[in-house]
Amino acid sequence: MQRKGRRMKSEKIIFKGSQGFDLAAKLDMPDGDMQACALFAHCFTCGKDLNAINRIARALADDGIGLFRFDFTGLGLSNGDFANTNFSSNVQDLITAADYMRDAISAPSIMIGHSLGGAATLVAAKYVPEVRAVATIGAPFDSVNVLKQFANDIDTIEADGEAEVMLAGRPFKMKKQFIEDARGQNVADHIGSLKKPLLVMHSPIDETVSIDHARKIYEAAKHPKSYVSLDKADHLLMKNPADGKYAARVLSAWASQYI
Repeated sequence: MQRKGRRMKSEKIIFKGSQGFDLAAKLDMPDGDMQACALFAHCFTCGKDLNAINRIARALADDGIGLFRFDFTGLGLSNGDFANTNFSSNVQDLITAADYMRDAISAPSIMIGHSLGGAATLVAAKYVPEVRAVATIGAPFDSVNVLKQFANDIDTIEADGEAEVMLAGRPFKMKKQFIEDARGQNVADHIGSLKKPLLVMHSPIDETVSIDHARKIYEAAKHPKSYVSLDKADHLLMKNPADGKYAARVLSAWASQYI
């Protein structure tokens, strides 16, 4: 029997990010009482409006959970220069978003991150005391993994200080500071000291972030922890809409026990 979902309403929001720029956000809410709110971190060079995130928002709304999602500094509809951002600034943007939610809406009970946003979430969650549970989708075990997306340009960037690279078919300026920041992170330590329930979701055929990263995250985490295989799904959960719907329903069911 098909589940009958609630209606969902959305509100556009602008808030100040960690670097002082206006960041574009969206709050998706159930049409009724909101029992809790989740904070979502999108993937590297992506944005808050991917179809997979829309499905997650609707699934959470069906269970009375709101979703706050935003474009990181310099991406999507947010202001700022992407070239001056890095993994650390993403973490700070997440913490700043949680601060905004605490003051204006409700502090996040759940944090969810996709790909590099998942790694940033594993770090940022420590600094948001109200968070009761954390979930990652296709997340890398370390921030260095992202460098392989422009591996052929790294020597040029290190020699010249910056270079224009192509990511997902679009040009981006990458600076040496991004590489140095990625190499200087220790996500593993944050995973081991998370002290919050963790759900790791990953596709065994993910070509962007290999399944081995999910194993390392799971092994580094303390209980309670769970792993769900997104069988046959691509990294962005876009090839087959059913993959995104499945991830959304599992995530929502798991999150509901922590609100």
